[in-house]
Amino acid sequence: MTSLNEKTISTLSFGAGLLSLAINAFADPDSTSLGSPETSTSGWFATVDKTQEEQPHWMTPLVTVTPRLEEEYRYDEIVQNKAGGTTLTNNGGGKGLELIPSEHVEVIIGQPGYMNNQTPKTTTSGWADETLLMKYRFLAANEEHGNYIVTGFMGVSLPTGDTAFTQNATVTTPTLALGKGWGTRSQGVDLQTTLSKSFPSANQYILGEPTVWNTSFQGHFSNYFWPEIETSLTHWQGGTFAGKDQLIVTYGIIFGRIPLEGRTKLILGAGYQTANMSGFSTFGSGWVTSARVAF
Repeated sequence: MTSLNEKTISTLSFGAGLLSLAINAFADPDSTSLGSPETSTSGWFATVDKTQEEQPHWMTPLVTVTPRLEEEYRYDEIVQNKAGGTTLTNNGGGKGLELIPSEHVEVIIGQPGYMNNQTPKTTTSGWADETLLMKYRFLAANEEHGNYIVTGFMGVSLPTGDTAFTQNATVTTPTLALGKGWGTRSQGVDLQTTLSKSFPSANQYILGEPTVWNTSFQGHFSNYFWPEIETSLTHWQGGTFAGKDQLIVTYGIIFGRIPLEGRTKLILGAGYQTANMSGFSTFGSGWVTSARVAF
C-alpha cells in the first residue's frame, strides 16, 4: 500500500471540509448537538435516526454498495497491481459524502479519486471523473421485523477528470440492490447484493455497456468485528472488452462502529483483492482500505 502524499492529504482535507459543511448545514439549531450523547428529537438528524432504525443495521461492505441508507463521510484507497510491474492507486476511491435528506432517500456526492498510474518507466497522475448517486429504499425491515431491504440506485459519472483518467462520456448506471440478514443486531450474518448496468453517452466502442453483479457475504460476531467475502462479476457488452467476463474476489474485515463523540462513529476496514478467478482480468491483485465517519 502507498504512503500518504501531498495529493492524498489534499483529498482528505477536502473530504473533512465536506463533512464539516454538512454537519453545520444540516444540524437543526433547535436539536440536540453532535456533542451530546442524546438523540435528536427534531430536524435533520431525527429523520436520519428514524430512517436507519427502520432498516437492518449491517455494515457497509468494502466494495458492494449497500442497499442500506447511510449518513457518513467515506475515504477509500485502492491499489491494483497490473502486468508488467504497473501499479494503479486510487486515492479517495470515488467515495465522499453520504446524506439522508428524507426517510427513503440517500444521496452520495462523490469525491473524485486522485489517480496515480506507475509503470517501471513513467508515472501519470490526475483526477478521476466526478460521480453522483441517489438511492431510493422501497422496502425495509430491521432485525426484529424481518431483517431485509430492497433499494434502487441511479448513478451518474460526469467527464470532469484529467485526460489520462476521464471516460470522456457521461455514464448512467441504474442498479437494483437487495439484502437479507439472519440473526440479531449483536451477532449474525447477512447477504447484500447489487445488479447494475452502465450506459455511456459516448465512446461506446471503447467503454461498452458493462453489467456488474456484486455480492457481499458478511458476518458479525462481536460489537465491532465484521469479516466478509465479496464477489464482483463483470460482463462487457460491446467496447474494448466485448464478450469478456471478470470475477474479482475480495477478502476483508471491517471494524466499527467505534464511538467518537456524540453521534459520530469511526469505521475502518481493509481487504485483499484477487482478479485471477476467471480467464480474463484487468489487474492481478490489490488492496482496498476504507475509513469512514458516520454521523
